[in-house]
Amino acid sequence: MKVFVTGASGFVGTVVVPDLLKSGHEVLGLARSDESAAKIASLGMGVKVVRGELQDLDILKQAAAECDGVIHLGFVHDFSNFESCCRIDRDATEAMLKSLEGSGKSFIYTNGVLGLPAGRLSNEKDQADPNFASMRSGTESIALNYKEKGVKVSSIRLSPTVHGKGDKGFLPALIGIAKSQGKSGYIAGGENVWSAVNRLDVGHLYTLVLEKGTAGSAYHAVAEQGIKTKDIAKAVGEIAAVPIVSVPTEKAGEHFGFLGFLFGRDSPISSELTRKELGWEPTNLGLIADLHENYS
Repeated sequence: MKVFVTGASGFVGTVVVPDLLKSGHEVLGLARSDESAAKIASLGMGVKVVRGELQDLDILKQAAAECDGVIHLGFVHDFSNFESCCRIDRDATEAMLKSLEGSGKSFIYTNGVLGLPAGRLSNEKDQADPNFASMRSGTESIALNYKEKGVKVSSIRLSPTVHGKGDKGFLPALIGIAKSQGKSGYIAGGENVWSAVNRLDVGHLYTLVLEKGTAGSAYHAVAEQGIKTKDIAKAVGEIAAVPIVSVPTEKAGEHFGFLGFLFGRDSPISSELTRKELGWEPTNLGLIADLHENYS
């Protein structure tokens, strides 16, 4: 199968592409720069590069149409203008899906799990919490509805902590905050939980969903369904060599900035249905062990 991959040079994309190649697929990767193009080309034989950005809708449509499947990993990470990033993502998603209407080809959308209902264990059948959901969760719903338009579409929801060597996401941000504040914080009692998955376990999940996934379904890239944020803060504090403290809820924004609201969210997530349907079994380091090994 020839697969068009957006975000192929990214933290997740650079494990997805090699797994696709290992499984016998060919890859066409989207690259917005010479550096990205070189990184994608270095991932293995059977990789070709198309130059463009997520805003280049005609390029996206043409690349999607000439392939047998699409894995959409690309996202503009500008948290100062998140709504605009979500709009770019929606436009790109719809452009590619429209080019696949009636084809029966595969399309995998990428979302996160933090938009699911908080305070209870959420699973793959759950829809986004309307009190929290971003425009990105709405785009997932739009994408999954293309099942009715002849596209084998599915969604993979990533844990908030896709961790591993080279991570530039929430964990490095928490370490940076701890160092700048001189203390590693958790909110209130720190009993709320986050899910996590090792980057090295994510690559094969995309291949499994591409090959075996059910149209209209969501799948969870979750290895650990609930790690207490107090335990995360403890590991972060040990790495940053600073004290671990409780931060009052009303001061979370002051201490954590934009991460305050997210880090205070209680979000246990199940991946039981994903594992049962696809036979996916994460085998790599858990979050706390990985923090000590690759973030020190």
